[in-house]
Amino acid sequence: MITQIRGRLIEKNPTYVVVDCNGVGYLLHISLQTYSALPDEEAVKLYAHLSIREDAHTLYGFFSKTEREVFRLLTSVSGVGPSTARTMLSSMTSEEIQNAIASENVGLIQSVKGIGAKTAQRVIVDLRDKILKTFDIDEVSVHQSNTNKEEALSALEVLGFARKQSEKVVSAILNDSPNETVEVLIKKALKNL
Repeated sequence: MITQIRGRLIEKNPTYVVVDCNGVGYLLHISLQTYSALPDEEAVKLYAHLSIREDAHTLYGFFSKTEREVFRLLTSVSGVGPSTARTMLSSMTSEEIQNAIASENVGLIQSVKGIGAKTAQRVIVDLRDKILKTFDIDEVSVHQSNTNKEEALSALEVLGFARKQSEKVVSAILNDSPNETVEVLIKKALKNL
């Protein structure tokens, strides 16, 4: 199995890249997270996952091992194929997916295009324990910071800030100090927006 590819970046698109390894060009399907993390220089190293179906052998590329691991966990769930997993990783970061599963946030998982309520619940049921164990996430902090984060994001949205931009700022604040109250989160976010 192909586990990583190192070579010269020939082509870079939001959905795929072509990497030249000693004269052989490999097409790897990527998420938007990987696309934005890829450097502009030619020499790249991507972690790979080879998906084999009856009609196709498809390579998926990931900038980090964590993203690849989350992808593999997602595709292990019945009803979630590689395309859906890639869409999830394009919509949210690996950490956001881990936290959504750990905190049983069905709404957030269901907000991804192509995932219905049943599939979102199946993802949580199948992966919650694996996510908590594999990535060593503390259950209490996930629930607390997740509700604080959601409340802060809702408040910022009401104030007219774009959710995506607000989410980046609030996540950065929570990374520095994970136990902030909703009020402090909003005040700090307003200074950075």
